[in-house]
Amino acid sequence: MLTRRSAITAAGLAAAVAIGAGPALAADKVVKVGINLSFTGADSTSATRVANGAILAFEEANKAKAVPGVTFQPEKYDDGTATAGQYDPAQAATNARKMVSDRQVLAAVGPQMSGAGKAMSPILSAGSLAIITPTSTNPDITDPKFAAQYRPGGKAIYFRTVATDAYQGPNMANYMAGTLKVKSVYVLDDSGAYGVGLADAFQKQAEAIGIKVLGRDRLDPKAADYSAVLTKVKSLNPDALYYGGVGQAGVKVAKQAYEIVPKMIKAGGDGVWSSDLLAGAGFPAVEGWYATQASPHVAGDPKIAEFTKKFSARFNMQPDDYSITAYVAAQVIVDAVKGLAAAKKDVNRANVRDAIQNTKLANTLLGPVEFDENGDIRNKIISVFQIRKDEKQPLDDPSAQYSYVGVAPMS
Repeated sequence: MLTRRSAITAAGLAAAVAIGAGPALAADKVVKVGINLSFTGADSTSATRVANGAILAFEEANKAKAVPGVTFQPEKYDDGTATAGQYDPAQAATNARKMVSDRQVLAAVGPQMSGAGKAMSPILSAGSLAIITPTSTNPDITDPKFAAQYRPGGKAIYFRTVATDAYQGPNMANYMAGTLKVKSVYVLDDSGAYGVGLADAFQKQAEAIGIKVLGRDRLDPKAADYSAVLTKVKSLNPDALYYGGVGQAGVKVAKQAYEIVPKMIKAGGDGVWSSDLLAGAGFPAVEGWYATQASPHVAGDPKIAEFTKKFSARFNMQPDDYSITAYVAAQVIVDAVKGLAAAKKDVNRANVRDAIQNTKLANTLLGPVEFDENGDIRNKIISVFQIRKDEKQPLDDPSAQYSYVGVAPMS
């Protein structure tokens, strides 16, 4: 389902690089920033929260004239399709080509999903177009072992304001063993790049620390019925069920697991931390699920009260942690352009990429932000939540229904 698009031809690579090396922006010009997320399908509400974080940062920069003479213009690109029911790698690749072909697009925020990221990265690399993902966590995209596949242009172009599943999966295994005292587990994934990679990383660490993995199944996210798999899980009676994947399959897993194994410990990654899961599966099915996020938990912290107030007033919804990682991703782009303009350097894709690579922001809502040579954020904190029903709050509001329970221990 998520195989990468065929290799870019040499001619296509040369053309894309030529586009990315356009002339410097003069004053009073627009800097377009693509925002590529899954606005159609099972994760659409989460996509909106993420996009709004980035949009708020660009609006604030424009209002404050953060870069004199430059207006930031965010433009949404939807990689979700009705046919896929969620993100669609083919559409993500199409969006990447559109961004590369628009000379005014100098950077991007996104994608939401790692399967989309795998499709987009080689195209963006060919066009020297940097993208900062606030949510996608599959480690392969930034792993130097796969550089020829995902960054054929050479330099890192795929940056993250979240940690990767190389930490998210293993750290949750540590939490389940140390805090929840899980001795055995059954693992599911949704066949996607994110879900498979997360489940692989979780399973490897679970086995390494002595959790017995009683089985592993790969789900078709378009299938309606997982009862056969879940009945098998019931017969094996593990202490816990771990799901690697996103909302399309996750909603059905939550509903049907409640019917078949209602008292079993259930957990997943950030793919099950969403308003889409809350609304799609609902209570009581989602009650008690554990979920991780690949970032520090700062939403709801009194220190960010002003951000929460502005976000809520502007968009009539509460922000979540990935609204904040998107907000910070946009701030990184603004800071990169600001630094180039102040140094009187050409504001083009290659220079923006280099400026992002050299980012050193000390006081963001996430704390200090720096990237390693592969584009990964240096902060590797994984936060753990549990869904606990708060009847006084909207039942589809993650900030109200996911209770923060702590930081997952690192391996």
